[in-house]
This record gives sequence, structure tokens and C-alpha cells, in this order.
Amino acid sequence: MSEQTTPKQIKLRQASACLELHYDNECFDLSAEFLRVHSPSAEVQGHGNPILQTGKQHVRIDAIEGVGNYGIKLVFSDGHDTGIYTWSLLRKFCLERDELWQAYLDRLNRAGASRTS
Repeated sequence: MSEQTTPKQIKLRQASACLELHYDNECFDLSAEFLRVHSPSAEVQGHGNPILQTGKQHVRIDAIEGVGNYGIKLVFSDGHDTGIYTWSLLRKFCLERDELWQAYLDRLNRAGASRTS
């Protein structure tokens, strides 16, 4: 069975700071904060050693730009705009959001860091 990775529709919900991804029979919300702290950019992912992102609780998505036929680039309110979110990565984020978010919160806690500063 082939899994659909390209969303049928993408909506930016400014009021709730969420990206809404629609697939055939499913809809997922990914918060701007989630997408920012999990950015696929080298700035965030480092070179095999991800850099913990802090103080991103109130970040927003200012723009969405298409990147070929394989993904999107998000422009965040904190100026970050270098990550390319491929369709397969976004689908992974949708399916594994809760686990990825909890792992991020655990990393923050271990580092004594905060979502707000």
C-alpha cells in the first residue's frame, strides 16, 4: 500500500499559529512552534547533533513558499527561513507529532531550558 505524502491542501491558520495539512481522509495541525523547533535546516539540525531550540513558544509562520514539487519553505516571525520541509518530512511530522513533541519537551527539561526564553 502506498502512503500519500503530498497534502491535498495546506492552510495557514494565523489565529492559532498552525499549519493545517489535508490528506485524502485526514487532517492534521502542526503548530508553528513545533515546525520551528523541528526545522530541517542545518542551523537547527547541526551536523548530526541537533541544536536545542529555546524560546520559540510565540513564534509564528509569516509565509509559505513552494519548493519545486517536493515541499515548502516556511518563513517564521523570528527570521528563520532556511529549512525545506519535504512532503515526506511533513507527513512524518503529522504521524509522529505527539512523540516528537514529547521528546522535545524532555530535551528542554534535561537542559533546564524553556519554551518561552
